[in-house]
Amino acid sequence: MNWIELNTEEQLQELYQSDKVVAIFKHSTTCGISNMAKRSLERMSATSDHDYAIYLLDLLRYRPLSNEIAQRWNVEHQSPQILIVEGKESLYDASHGDIQFDEIEQYLTAI
Repeated sequence: MNWIELNTEEQLQELYQSDKVVAIFKHSTTCGISNMAKRSLERMSATSDHDYAIYLLDLLRYRPLSNEIAQRWNVEHQSPQILIVEGKESLYDASHGDIQFDEIEQYLTAI
């Protein structure tokens, strides 16, 4: 998996103004469940025929960005959480055990 670090308001604005479908994974580096979800995504991605670029937000370091994501895409803040967005529209969001790579892959391969 090709993680793209999300750490600036400018990056977030570019995603919000874009017409590309992208994934954002909100990750708490001190949470065991979040670490398990991240490793699970990496393992599942390794078995895929695609190389996915997913934005990774360290929400402990960039909590204001996490709050901005929740506000812009009208989703409740969760950790861990993955969102699939296309510009101003949230296509999919899941947290904790509901994060399923096959569902995420459906959105990302449709582009």
